[in-house]
Amino acid sequence: MSSVTRPRRGTDFSRFPSSIPIVIDNGASTFRIGWAGEMGPRATFRNVVQRPRHRATGETVSIVGDTDPALMKFFDCTRSAVRSPFDDDVVYQFEYMEYILDYGFDRLGATSEVGHPILMTECECNPSFSRARMAELLFETYGVPSIVVAFGIDNAFSYKYNQKLGNCGEDGLAISCEHGTCHVVPFLKGQPVLGACCRTNVGGFHITDFLRQLLSLKYPYHTANFTWEKAEELKKEHCYVARDYMSELQIFKNNKEEAEEKTRYWQLPWVPPPKEEPPSEEELARKAASKEKAGQRLRDIAAGKRAKKIVDLEKQLSDLEELMDQLDEAEESEATAILVKNKFLSQQDVKSAILKATQSLRKAKGESNADEEKADASAADRYPLVSVPDEELTPEQLKEKKKQIFLKTTTEGKLRAKQRRAEEEALREKEEEKRRTENPELYLEELRARYSELSEKFEQRKRQKVNGGHTNGNHGSSGGVGRGERLNAAQKERMRLLTSAAFDRGKGEDTFGQRDEDWLVYNKMSKDNDDDRNDDDESELVRIASKLQEIDPTFVSKSEAVQVTPEPPKFRPLTAEDYRIAIGIERFRCPEVLFQPGMIGIDQAGIDEMVSISLRRLMEDESVKQRLCQSILLTGGCSLLPGMIPRLESGIRQYRPYLSPLKIVRAADPILDAWRGAAAFAASSKFGKQTFSLADYREHGENLFHRYNIVYSL
Repeated sequence: MSSVTRPRRGTDFSRFPSSIPIVIDNGASTFRIGWAGEMGPRATFRNVVQRPRHRATGETVSIVGDTDPALMKFFDCTRSAVRSPFDDDVVYQFEYMEYILDYGFDRLGATSEVGHPILMTECECNPSFSRARMAELLFETYGVPSIVVAFGIDNAFSYKYNQKLGNCGEDGLAISCEHGTCHVVPFLKGQPVLGACCRTNVGGFHITDFLRQLLSLKYPYHTANFTWEKAEELKKEHCYVARDYMSELQIFKNNKEEAEEKTRYWQLPWVPPPKEEPPSEEELARKAASKEKAGQRLRDIAAGKRAKKIVDLEKQLSDLEELMDQLDEAEESEATAILVKNKFLSQQDVKSAILKATQSLRKAKGESNADEEKADASAADRYPLVSVPDEELTPEQLKEKKKQIFLKTTTEGKLRAKQRRAEEEALREKEEEKRRTENPELYLEELRARYSELSEKFEQRKRQKVNGGHTNGNHGSSGGVGRGERLNAAQKERMRLLTSAAFDRGKGEDTFGQRDEDWLVYNKMSKDNDDDRNDDDESELVRIASKLQEIDPTFVSKSEAVQVTPEPPKFRPLTAEDYRIAIGIERFRCPEVLFQPGMIGIDQAGIDEMVSISLRRLMEDESVKQRLCQSILLTGGCSLLPGMIPRLESGIRQYRPYLSPLKIVRAADPILDAWRGAAAFAASSKFGKQTFSLADYREHGENLFHRYNIVYSL
């Protein structure tokens, strides 16, 4: 909340006779209360109520008007919002209105009862129900049976006060731009013609709220700073009304220099981050020591785990060797029972377990086991059941023997193929070196052609993987491809071989893998075959690229020519510019809602069009309307916006005949003239004829306010 000085309590209330009226300007934004005949109100405060809880006691308190931030720290305001008794300048929350009247009379110095006549302002054509409830509140809460009350229109009091000052004539128009609404009221012979008045539900509140919304959207990270009170302050300091809205927009769109001159800035509080100094040598040494200490701790943990693993392996190997000794000493029947008890099928399984444990132990101790690995490659160690006759094996061991035969044949075939590839590679290197020596230029051209061929082949395979693997490009009606179209030639051949092998195995005994030639079929059937080919092609591509770089220094491979993806931008520390709020187009865009309410979703007329509507409602000739247009008074808080009068003149002339006379003046004090006019009216001798008492209210009831209209004469 804005820190505004709260009004002090009056001390001279008892010195005023009971015949002196109390004047209340009950505006939707501000509540003003004072004595008739004075030039200013005694108390002025915001017409709002807030009911927070005390943090210590939990008691709910009522706070009226502006609050003191120093006191609000004692109250919990998270569950209470600022409430207004008004809705579009009409009082509808009389519970809050009672709090506001209590505070207003208390600031004036009243104690238990008021006992003075009351003149209260209201908006044009205020509903009779609202008048009745307000009169009931005043009579039954603050007065005695002899109290009298009068209601008058605030715009009429402001117009009559400026008429007395000579700013406007007896016939004219009053344009009031207030907090929640705007009104146009014609005056004939000093009296308002309420049947021809016009109203739109747009005012200063909507300008402020629109400004707050635009700034929140423009700077979403500073939304918390755009409170309603701060937006109201920015509106009063920087907003203006553009004479030509579209031309002003073009300035901010095209003319950067002039737009920069019209832009205003608001600097939010910003604390520069502390500068990071480079670490000192002591700090670097401390970090290095800490890092070394952490590394040593990890190494100690790893050494402990390795020692524990060695102990476990040694115990496992000792148990297996002890089991093997028991099997050697036991008879055949006892040996079978011992194997079953220890979950082994044969002594050969125990030997295999001993071999594996020995290898694991040597690996854990870090001993060199190159010779052992070569020995492991022997069939006798890795495939012990291959050399055992079938008559000595159980059915489970026979299945395991077939598996070992298959694995042995496959491994030996791979080793032989690897050896052949090494021999072929050596022979090819020898031949290439010979060609390079005989004709270097031809050799270079062959390398480049081979590199281009392999590169295209490699890229084509990558595209096939990305595009789903189809090569013929035939698509079905649904946009996809069938399984037959997704398989390439190698995959189709693999499926054929798998089907043939399964069919042949079903005819008789399964002997697949016992011959060396079977490995070639297995190699073709392997799913990793394509991957092996891809790896071979890629290694060949790398080899040729290295040779080309060796021969031709200007050669650049495609892999190196690919541009590296740029790194994402690093975090940028916030500067003072990030906390600088620019208010440019918002300065005139927000007040434009008074003339174009459709900008904020309100389908009503602007204040310039309202003048034309009000004049059309008058059943008078054109000469009277011309006389009214020569005395137009602009009042209300929004009339203080710069550029309001020129924009109104250009807007009203669009609805008036060509070269018709037009004169618009601003009120002497658009904020206080309504209260001053009401105070002068209450101090006149004719005020007593415009009031009604509690007896009148009880006699006529709400019907009294249907025909109640005071005569504004000073």
